[in-house]
Amino acid sequence: MSEDKTTDDKVSKEDFKNLLEKHTFKPPQEGELITGTVISASKAEVKLDIDGIMTGVVRGPELYEEDEAYANLKPGDQVEATVIEGDNEDGELELSFRFAGQEKAWNGLNEAFKNKGVIKVKVADANKGGLLVKYRQIPGFLPVSQLAPENYPRVNGGDKGKILEKLRSFVGQEFETKVMTLDTREDKIIFSEKEAWNERQQDVISKYKVGTVVEGKITAITDFGVFISFGENLEGLIHISELAWQRIDDPADLFQVGDTIKAEVISLENSKIFLSAKKLIADPWADVEKKYQVGQVIKGKILKVNPFGLFVSLDEDIHGLAHISQLELGPKERIDDRYNENDVINFEIVSIEPKEHRLGLMHSSEIAKKKAAAAKKPAEKTSADKPAGKDAPKADLEDKQPPAEAEDEKQPEEEAAKPEKSPSKAGKDKPADKQEAKKKTPAKKPAKDKEEKSQTKEKPGKK
Repeated sequence: MSEDKTTDDKVSKEDFKNLLEKHTFKPPQEGELITGTVISASKAEVKLDIDGIMTGVVRGPELYEEDEAYANLKPGDQVEATVIEGDNEDGELELSFRFAGQEKAWNGLNEAFKNKGVIKVKVADANKGGLLVKYRQIPGFLPVSQLAPENYPRVNGGDKGKILEKLRSFVGQEFETKVMTLDTREDKIIFSEKEAWNERQQDVISKYKVGTVVEGKITAITDFGVFISFGENLEGLIHISELAWQRIDDPADLFQVGDTIKAEVISLENSKIFLSAKKLIADPWADVEKKYQVGQVIKGKILKVNPFGLFVSLDEDIHGLAHISQLELGPKERIDDRYNENDVINFEIVSIEPKEHRLGLMHSSEIAKKKAAAAKKPAEKTSADKPAGKDAPKADLEDKQPPAEAEDEKQPEEEAAKPEKSPSKAGKDKPADKQEAKKKTPAKKPAKDKEEKSQTKEKPGKK
């Protein structure tokens, strides 16, 4: 009996000890994360029951409602809170949702970064570089370049004021993003909406391949091209060089937002879709050598004056380049001093490369002379068509007159003996008769006749 009693006493003591250890309440320490049950909740404060032994209160700035766990609390809900003070004047624990929420936020942020998960951020403000966002209460940055295509601020001309205005319109909105950079030491957190968008669109984009023809509406026009929306919420870019075969300065000159356009897929880079509209148009350069030849002089309109040369339009489809080395410029003369946009002048074609869509031009004063001479040159006449005798053109007769050297052989005394002609007599001379006389008389014979006449005049008595 005594042994059984001793054994029972040992069991009782051990059970009692275990019960004490199990139910001993240790007051929470400052900074400790605890779990409580909501007793009451209002906008001013929330009271929690802690293990049925203590009461905790969350109030003022420590109330945190940005996390779903702390929004719309009601009696009976269990939530986590951080102890910020052991006992207040009412003997209650001072608790904070803010610290607990921050810890939960960092845990969620680290997990999203590690697993490349998608999380929501809320836009708090904007600057020229992008959006200032918050994941719960943790601030971060969403650059403009990491916005999804539907939210990217495409402004023609890149007006920074209009871009900022567009970015500020997102304040208060939530975006689904991925964590690109998470550096707690540098306090640097970068989010990307584009990566999250890419992930959602992968299955849709996989339906398209290079060469696929699509039709869509222009959603934005920029100085480097146009964006079109097509298919299942997809967007592609038609670069300015792929809009048409001819050179384009501003896409807005040809297109407007809302226009419907067809294009061919020419490249797929992850979620980026690049399109070409000109591939669906016949290439005018295929037959360019039938229209133009090297050495041909042709009028061209200057489209643009650049430091390196002139962009020239020969017709609606074919444009060429007159390099500065092929222009007639003085040693210190600038290209824009000599040439202006919209000027129409003559150029000579110096090279044609159909496969490269290149045509080289040259301009000089000689080209203008060539063009003028070609325009004025009459059709060549046969010998049968040429008039003879007195009816022959003056130019033809002048070509037949003796060379100037014959006049140079005259002796000084012969020139001195030559009588002066009176105005009336000179007026009666006919150019055609003079030319005819010169043609029939040897070079030195006229001088001899003049000498004899002068001698006759000196002896009037014998007459």
